[in-house]
Amino acid sequence: MAAGSDLASLAASLRASRSFGAKEDIGLVAGRLGLSGASSVPVGDDCAAIPDGEGHLLFAIEGFMNEFVAGDPWFAGWCGVMVNLSDIAAMGGRPTAIVDALWADGAQNAQPVLEGLRAASQAYGVPIVGGHSNLRTDRGQLSVAVLGRAKVLLTSFDARPGDRLVAATDLRGRYREPFSNWEAATQAPASRLRGDLELLPAIAEAGLSRAAKDISQGGIVGTAAMLAECSGVGIEIDIREIPSPDGVPLDRWLLTFPSYGYLLAVAPADVTAVTGRFAARGIAAADIGTVTMGSEIAITDGTARETIWNVAARPLLRCAPGEVAA
Repeated sequence: MAAGSDLASLAASLRASRSFGAKEDIGLVAGRLGLSGASSVPVGDDCAAIPDGEGHLLFAIEGFMNEFVAGDPWFAGWCGVMVNLSDIAAMGGRPTAIVDALWADGAQNAQPVLEGLRAASQAYGVPIVGGHSNLRTDRGQLSVAVLGRAKVLLTSFDARPGDRLVAATDLRGRYREPFSNWEAATQAPASRLRGDLELLPAIAEAGLSRAAKDISQGGIVGTAAMLAECSGVGIEIDIREIPSPDGVPLDRWLLTFPSYGYLLAVAPADVTAVTGRFAARGIAAADIGTVTMGSEIAITDGTARETIWNVAARPLLRCAPGEVAA
């Protein structure tokens, strides 16, 4: 990508994307509930992390867009498990059990969702232990929650200026059209899926990172913005360094929700060790930028620089420790 106007155009498209707007909605909900990063259990992380003995109990939950459940019900069921397990891993945890809440217009319409849930539960080796169902509604809806534990936490609140931003993504996949989901899991061996998730708690327990976040529907830049807001820092991303699949335009990739993707704040001395762990399992990982002082989320191509968002001027989550929920 050329410098100047092309970078400005990319920044404008990211700024105007639905992804950032959806993340701002989180702040509205948190405010109404009176929640913040200063709550007794800090809010704004990938999971609720509840102190429990020598570690933390982790609790994650995801709800899915109605059009996604209607358009690709089997994969919606699979994702109900997969994305929650990813959230548990992003905080240095290992999953324990799954529950689901399913609404459908009859048993026939519920079947593919349930089959997707079951397939993912078996592939990842995490049991479904209960939930809620209503098969007499006018449309399909799905929510899934997962319980886990962490010995050493990775959080959204511990990125520090001077850290490097490492992106790790499994590029061995394809888009699940027409959605912006990069699907790299359903055809993978179960042993690989389980081993890949184990990388995150292993990195935490080895002391190689303090802060991480699952790359969510906000894509790489939106996820970086949430990490920056919670940690009270800025982040500058060098778009030349971002690992991406061959043939995928950068503007689409930056808004993609990968089935396996993480951002980690890593001390410069530990970057090689962290990227090496991912590379050893065939996962693309690279140093894509730096954690900075301030509150700007910016992209650069080595020549020009464009600010995408200033989380101090316009918070997304409103969950940083210094922010007051309203």
